[in-house]
Amino acid sequence: MPLPKAELHLHIEGTLEPELAFELAARNGVELPYADTDELRKAYQFEDLQSFLNLYYELMAVLRTERDFEDLANAYLARAAAQGVRHAEIFFDPQAHISRGVEMGTVVEGLWRALGASEANHGVSTQLILCFLRDESAASALETLQAARPYLDRITGVGLDSAEVGHPPVKFREVYEAAAALGLRRVAHAGEEGPPEYITEALDVLGVERVDHGLRCMEDPALVARLVRERIPLTVCPLSNVRLRAVDVLAEHPLPAMLDAGLLCTVNSDDPAYFGGYADDNFHAVRQALGLGEDRLRELARNSFLASFLEHDEERRARYLAEVEAYTFQ
Repeated sequence: MPLPKAELHLHIEGTLEPELAFELAARNGVELPYADTDELRKAYQFEDLQSFLNLYYELMAVLRTERDFEDLANAYLARAAAQGVRHAEIFFDPQAHISRGVEMGTVVEGLWRALGASEANHGVSTQLILCFLRDESAASALETLQAARPYLDRITGVGLDSAEVGHPPVKFREVYEAAAALGLRRVAHAGEEGPPEYITEALDVLGVERVDHGLRCMEDPALVARLVRERIPLTVCPLSNVRLRAVDVLAEHPLPAMLDAGLLCTVNSDDPAYFGGYADDNFHAVRQALGLGEDRLRELARNSFLASFLEHDEERRARYLAEVEAYTFQ
């Protein structure tokens, strides 16, 4: 059994494996521009974030019905459970679905069919985080939050994802203020492709409690000191960073230096169908490439539960943390 862990940076649309994409395409009468799963898998080679996003949005066309979203989430949860994930805080991108005629309710109800039964079916507790697309307008983000209001009993927080450069956090000040007023938790992608200043802005302007990626904080010692002092978690995605060229090779990943600096880092899979690995695959990869020992791996697993939004259930958090401490490495 793999090391118990929480996954805090996972886009559910990024778990769409080629086999399921073709299955849903056939179900919904969608024609994909690929002959078969092998040809599609070959398309999973990316120069940068935008080249990935182009394919990511193209394949979303197969997601049409509640059943599609339920099947997508169940496929992820089964894989996650097998990789030691005990708790998952799952991102979804409603604007990418609404823009092609799929209603908010279809997405949330479909995902919740799987998430609501996840503990019983997979042994994984879950939360749902609605992400705004930063390359869409601030007005669109506000409309999306409004459309989500009937479903807020199933949504824990809001996030910010998609193309980072040229779309600073300040653009979304108003929608984050509205989300805070609704009692939603707040996270945002920052400092992956964008500069360290985007991390500072996400903290100061958006009031985020957790930074997704955050690699480039290492360029700003004062920012690192602040993140350590305020115990702001960073949800790092090592295999994603390599596939999207944020880091040339995994052996050069700054994760060890980030941990040495005292940052509260977690390891996550981001878009695992596209980036070559789920949660424990990322743990295994950093163990091999970066020489992380058992103490560091246990620290990363412990951090994942400490950084999770489980304040409403500290007993559960304590139980998960006890599993980490009791784990025996193979």
